Amino acid sequence: MLEDVTSAPGRSVGRKQALRAIEAGQAAKVYLAPDADEHFRRGLLQVCAENGLTVDESATMAQLGRACGIDVGAAVVVIHKN
Repeated sequence: MLEDVTSAPGRSVGRKQALRAIEAGQAAKVYLAPDADEHFRRGLLQVCAENGLTVDESATMAQLGRACGIDVGAAVVVIHKN
């Protein structure tokens, strides 16, 4: 499920980095944790919809953090275009 997160050569982890990547047109895929802050989730889902991106909401913050090799949860991970 999260193999592309662990093996991605380019990715952005966290709110600020993810929004920058999406707004710059660098995003290929977006993972958004269902247990992230609801206000943040709504805003990010809106930005993704405006940019024509689908959002995978199947992984928790802890799972996304582990997939990125960090010791804390990650609310959002963006996989960059090649």
